[in-house]
Formats: sequence, C-alpha cells, structure tokens
Amino acid sequence: QVQLVESGGGLVQAGGSLRLSCAASTRTFSNYAMGWFRQAPGKEREFVAGISLNGGSIDYADSVKGRFTISRDNAKNTVYLQMNSLKPADTAVYYCAARVGSTYYYTAARYDYWGQGTQVTVSS
Repeated sequence: QVQLVESGGGLVQAGGSLRLSCAASTRTFSNYAMGWFRQAPGKEREFVAGISLNGGSIDYADSVKGRFTISRDNAKNTVYLQMNSLKPADTAVYYCAARVGSTYYYTAARYDYWGQGTQVTVSS
C-alpha cells in the first residue's frame, strides 16, 4: 500500500505560480510511474502530466504545455508540479497518482494509488 500526500495548493491570481508536491510513503518510489490529474466541479478527472519511473519520459495535456513542469526526486520520494502562468481555467482539485510500472498513462483507471487532492483556485 502506498500513501500519497499532496501539498502546495491555494488561491492565486491569474498569471501567478504554484508548486505542488506529492510525497509517497514507500521505499520503492522509483518503481512507480507518476501522474498528476485534476478535476473541476461538474467535470471528469483529467490528465495533466505524467512522468516515468526514472524521469526519462514526460508528457503533458495540451492545455498546460509550456506552462506546467512535472519532475520527481526519487531520493525524496516526491513528485512535483510547477505551475506557471496560471489561468482561471486551471481551477480544480489536483491529484497525484502512482502506478506500478515504468511508464505513465493518460487514463485515471490505470493508476493504482491516489492522493487526497489539493485545491488550486485561480482568480481573474
């Protein structure tokens, strides 16, 4: 069982930045591909970014490319999401997710573990 704990959410004005962190309670963090998802009210959970277990492969949703950066520190069992140039449309609960295996997937159902989520609110 892996526990994931997100932090770093909050209220920010449009154009601002936030850095989300997700700490994993496992000694084998490097065995997991990681993903960030988000869910806005009334909408389905959507893929934001994914990173392979060694960080060699990364991808983003088109809506965040060029603004968000995913990274991981396997020594600290932590994955990050740096979010710049935030827009009101980025407002959502952000979740990190882990799956056993080398690569991330774009579908939430492919992940084995989820954090509780952290709220990000971007005001206009």
